[in-house]
Amino acid sequence: MDRQRFRFASILGLASLFPLLCLFSGCGKATSESRPLTPVRTSEVQSISAGDSNIYSANIQPYQQVELAFKSNGYLASIRQVKDANGKLRNIDQGDWVTKGTVLATVSQDDYKDKLQQAKAQLARAQANYERAKLSFDRMSVLYKNGAATKPDYDNANAQMLDTQASVESAKASVSEATISLAYCELRAPFDGWIVKRNVDEGQLVGPATNGFTISDVRSVKAVFGVPDTAMEHIRLGSPETVTTDAVSGNFYGRVSSISPSADPKSRVYSVEVTLPNGNNRLKAGMIASIIIRSGPQNQRVNVVPLTAVVRSLTRANGFAVFMPEGNGDTVRVRAQEVELGPTYGNMIAVEQGLKAGDKVVTYGATMIKAGETVRVIQ
Repeated sequence: MDRQRFRFASILGLASLFPLLCLFSGCGKATSESRPLTPVRTSEVQSISAGDSNIYSANIQPYQQVELAFKSNGYLASIRQVKDANGKLRNIDQGDWVTKGTVLATVSQDDYKDKLQQAKAQLARAQANYERAKLSFDRMSVLYKNGAATKPDYDNANAQMLDTQASVESAKASVSEATISLAYCELRAPFDGWIVKRNVDEGQLVGPATNGFTISDVRSVKAVFGVPDTAMEHIRLGSPETVTTDAVSGNFYGRVSSISPSADPKSRVYSVEVTLPNGNNRLKAGMIASIIIRSGPQNQRVNVVPLTAVVRSLTRANGFAVFMPEGNGDTVRVRAQEVELGPTYGNMIAVEQGLKAGDKVVTYGATMIKAGETVRVIQ
């Protein structure tokens, strides 16, 4: 415990030197103008169950990501146009949001339209031949019934009608195939998502082997991490898990959605996925996250705050404090609250004295403010 506090105090001590270095090196200039309010983020003190646990590092990945390839051959006739920040049109590219069914690019359609017209003409001829053969068979049926035609004549007329009927079905299949080929000239987004990569340009010759775009669905994301065999008994499909990241404040709640049935042959760990809702797109693919997997009895609850909320105490040597907003609203005054710290849990640290569950503390910008200062709370 003491070693952990010493390490944490060392980190805070180095961080506290940065404003002083900026002061003496001219990072900021004193002006007569009023200083703008410092932006901060706040969150509530969380109460979690404490017990034997292991912290795992996870990688945030999209719920699904696919590479879109062309199925029709030809020269690329057009790429979807969107407006840039200046209102000018440009090709759709990395970072653009698209909805399901959006046409991303179009292959030249002239050859495919000609093939469709030819298939329709063949269908028209086949249908005309079928109508003639059917009329002939109907007449032959009447004659045969009245004894005015022979059995071979009847069978021949029937065979002719069946043959032309088969030609109609074949022509319909050709029309359907040509229609599908024409539709494949348009490369469409299979789901709502973000364009991750564009690999083609207008005028380029493309085909089935050409990867045109990579699209990613991040309305839900997966936190993927490896678990050794000794901890597999504590992992269950559907079990709720809490994920935290250094990049985004707050906790994210999801459930275990996938467990690898076999260990990786090199690392000897099992891949586990926790699916998290991400409707506000706060979590980005590639972020590093932390997950606490508890393996012991959870018979004790502790209050925790993000590590970013803790600052050095100004009144106690080797002490710590947090800033608490006074009141509600976007503009509030903050006060320093002395705290006694406990063990860390991933990106969180236990507060043994000084706070209770539900209290609000400054989690972003704590090192840039001081007690009694008025700050601007951002989301």
